[in-house]
Amino acid sequence: MSRSKKKLSLIELVGLVMGSIIGGGVFNLMHDMAMNAGIGAIIIGWIITCIGMLSLAFSFQNLTMKRPDLQAGIYSYAEAGFGKYMGFNAAWGYWLSVLLGNVSYATLLMSAMGYFFPIFGNGQNIYSIIVASCFLWGCHFMILKGVESASFVNTIITITKLVPLFLFILILIVSFKMNVFTSDFWLTSSGHFEFGSVLQQVKSTMLVTIWVFAGIEGAVVFSSSARSRKDIGRATVLGIVIIALLYMLVTILSFGVMKQAQLANLPQPAMGYLLQSIVGKWGAILVNFGLIVSVIGAWLSWTMFAGELPYEASKVGTFPKIFSKENKNGAPINSLIFTNAVIELFMLSFLFADKAYNFFFSVASSASLIPYAFSSFYQVKYSLQNRFDHRKKNIFIGILSSIYSIWLIYAAGINYLLLTMLLFACGIPVYYYLQKNDNNSMKVFTSSEKISALILLCLGLCGLVGLVFGFVRLG
Repeated sequence: MSRSKKKLSLIELVGLVMGSIIGGGVFNLMHDMAMNAGIGAIIIGWIITCIGMLSLAFSFQNLTMKRPDLQAGIYSYAEAGFGKYMGFNAAWGYWLSVLLGNVSYATLLMSAMGYFFPIFGNGQNIYSIIVASCFLWGCHFMILKGVESASFVNTIITITKLVPLFLFILILIVSFKMNVFTSDFWLTSSGHFEFGSVLQQVKSTMLVTIWVFAGIEGAVVFSSSARSRKDIGRATVLGIVIIALLYMLVTILSFGVMKQAQLANLPQPAMGYLLQSIVGKWGAILVNFGLIVSVIGAWLSWTMFAGELPYEASKVGTFPKIFSKENKNGAPINSLIFTNAVIELFMLSFLFADKAYNFFFSVASSASLIPYAFSSFYQVKYSLQNRFDHRKKNIFIGILSSIYSIWLIYAAGINYLLLTMLLFACGIPVYYYLQKNDNNSMKVFTSSEKISALILLCLGLCGLVGLVFGFVRLG
């Protein structure tokens, strides 16, 4: 069965990008950045982030135009540039990233609802699991009606959740005080710029931006459903620009209303308590409502991603063929059923895990870094090998996004690198089974792929040992 003839418009694609990026992170952004950095380092961090994210967005834009045959860009770029095993790793890591990200959204949503309905507590009890399951399968059946219907709903939700964010920014502009903003500007012992100290602070802001920008590839994942190839790149760039401006205003203006030490000690969601300190209790109510709407929208977007990628990957033999089945609306029915069933199983951990949100979000975020890096590397490789218009510009963009991707992995640190390698090591037997059974390959790994698999296995074992003995943390 072929896909539905209906296609996604530019506005719907922008909605997918923004809806997938704006989750719960923005509502605690000022707190998370203030934990380890002053506003001077934060401004530098945002400049680096904007340059890096835009270079990554432009890489996606260029590759979607130059390689229209690659229908699920975030993993297919890795396979086209670096072989089938690297393509599988990108697909495997990205799928797990989105899947586990959805589990974290479940507990975040229920903890926000606990502000209004104490029965849900911190979002990790049996009542939370029951209601979260209703949301999960509600998204499931909405997507089964077709990605176009789900993306339309997502666009409406995205617009709705932007309202409290814009109101928050407006109130902060009115309340902004320059003397508060300039106090502890560099957060150093001398009070002046110190390179070593500021560098560490900037690195800490990179860790935060990894989480809050997850989902920038939203339009690329749905490239096969886009009305126009040009709209894919436009949606990615537009989404990034709007989100970057929004995040910068939310963060920087907060430091003009409350000092760094106070922001660092705010409860979650920090935005609610900051707004409450300015306008009263209705501010916290508004933000918590916005958080609930925001997480629902992000959850819907990421559920679409989680079902779409195995579907696209199965069509070229990177995932099992069973995932390629569609229903009458062109929705990937088997992929969605399997993915959401796994999410449901993971949600049962809410009964046993003390910090389920931190665990699932940290693992999900670490898994997304490698697919981003592969996309950047392929932008460089493809631009070097082919003489299209603006070749030098595309090479520069690719190098810039590659440097940024490597910088993110470095800033994340050894803890998250080992967690990521543990995930990829778990994919080795899955890849072997796929090659032997679904693809009937006589030779599973090439010589270089054997070396890569061995390195992943060794690093994965280090991650496992680290978890057992406590020097690798889950949050």
